[in-house]
Amino acid sequence: MQKFRKDDLVEVIAGSEKGKQGKILSITKLTHKVIVENVKKAKKHVRRTQDKVGGIMDINLPVDVSNVQLVCKKCNAKAKVSVGLVDSKKVRQCKKCKEVI
Repeated sequence: MQKFRKDDLVEVIAGSEKGKQGKILSITKLTHKVIVENVKKAKKHVRRTQDKVGGIMDINLPVDVSNVQLVCKKCNAKAKVSVGLVDSKKVRQCKKCKEVI
C-alpha cells in the first residue's frame, strides 16, 4: 500500500520550501518523486507552435518523497501513517487520532 496518493495534502519537511503545504498533483514511482501544488515553482520558456501560445510559463518541479509528510485532515498536523483493517480492507490511518485518511 502506498503512503502517498494523488490529491493528498502534504507538507514539505526539508529543503528550501520547508513548511509549505500543498496538494499532490502527480507521483512518479520510478524516481520516488512527487509534484506538489505551489511548491518549488520555476519559469519555463515555451516556444510558440500551431497549437500552443508561446511565452514564459510557471511549472512545478518534483520534490523527493522523503522530503514531504502527510497532513491529517482531522487533527490538522503532520501525521505518520499506519495501515489498519476496516471491514476487511486495508486503509491508511493517522497514528495520532486513528482517523482514516
